[in-house]
Amino acid sequence: MLSTTRASVRIARRSFATVVDNAGLKVASIESNQPTVSVTVLAKAGPRYQSKPGVAHALKNFAFKGTGERSALGTIRESELYGGVLSTTLTREHLALTAEFLRGDEQFFIDVLSSVISSTNYTRHEYEELVLPAMESDISALLADPASHAVELAHALAFRSGLGASLFAGPHSPVTAHDVQQFASSAFAKDNIAILGTGLSESSLKSLATSASSASGLTTSVSSYFGGETRVESHGGLQTIFIGFGSAGAPSSELAALAAYLDPNPSVKWARSESPLLQSGKTSARVVYLPYSDAALVGLLIQGSSTEQVTTAGKAAITALKGSTALKADDLKSAIAKAKFRLANTADTREGLINIVGSNVLSGSSGVSLESSLSSLDKITATAFNKAATTLIKGKPTFVAIGDTTKLPFADELGL
Repeated sequence: MLSTTRASVRIARRSFATVVDNAGLKVASIESNQPTVSVTVLAKAGPRYQSKPGVAHALKNFAFKGTGERSALGTIRESELYGGVLSTTLTREHLALTAEFLRGDEQFFIDVLSSVISSTNYTRHEYEELVLPAMESDISALLADPASHAVELAHALAFRSGLGASLFAGPHSPVTAHDVQQFASSAFAKDNIAILGTGLSESSLKSLATSASSASGLTTSVSSYFGGETRVESHGGLQTIFIGFGSAGAPSSELAALAAYLDPNPSVKWARSESPLLQSGKTSARVVYLPYSDAALVGLLIQGSSTEQVTTAGKAAITALKGSTALKADDLKSAIAKAKFRLANTADTREGLINIVGSNVLSGSSGVSLESSLSSLDKITATAFNKAATTLIKGKPTFVAIGDTTKLPFADELGL
């Protein structure tokens, strides 16, 4: 516990210098004080920016395939010789291409990332033999996981277009290799990407600048929240419902504190949680808090083995949500402390750092630090928190039911 706290304080005090070079490329260097280092190319190339449904998912799976410098097999074999790890991550707003490796090997891995964003071949045979099977595997995994499926459907209801676009291509996606190539030319434009490094100097990261495309970057419309209800018949998995509310505009610290207040995970393993969410051995409830650049989705994902148990837990969840509009002082203090710890603890990982810093770097902020985010949580007042919670819950709910739809409750049956 003590070591984690010290690490959080150390990261909170660290400043992340952001540099914008003459060509407009955004570069951020983060000193991680770890034996391994990493480089991430972060692009505004998530589904909300895509030119055709499913093309962002295809671009993610095209990463590290054949380029003008080396084949897909060559990239794998050479990376293994250096002991590095290459990975891709796709969110609704960003595509991240990451290389993790030992200090001293940055020249090779920066060259790999440079070739990916500048000279990937996007050949038809690689698309059909490697990319499509990977996409189909992702889709199958989604449909087999009611929790992930519910969150996907919730986004479509909550935001419709833009953030409502799925992270996954449809089972019969019309996307072609040429579509991916065209999307990539804008996705990897200089004004559309940022280079983020942990444990590396800014000067070494700038060498990626010459690899970025000079094409125009991708744009999207401003997000609006709508809400709605949908039901999907499914057999074999847990009975699942998602109860959520959304907001347009920049996510507030109050919403982060609300998610922390509802979080049913106890501070001590096996101890009873103080969260108002109802949980038992046969039902589970977890908070889903997804902040984006201009919107946020706050929800409760409830799963159980029977529809009756899920219905009971769902009613308790609605009661908890409504009760959050008038928290006691001690409950609010605890919620803020939990939100601060979760944020600082996230920053202990490379992926967490990228998520925290990335959006700010892409927006052109001259400097980014975790301390500013933590201090915004400290400024939350009871009045502001209760107002934010009330405004959120007064909106139209987003409700998803997956399982035995003949028995799972409708939104109004839970009190929504």
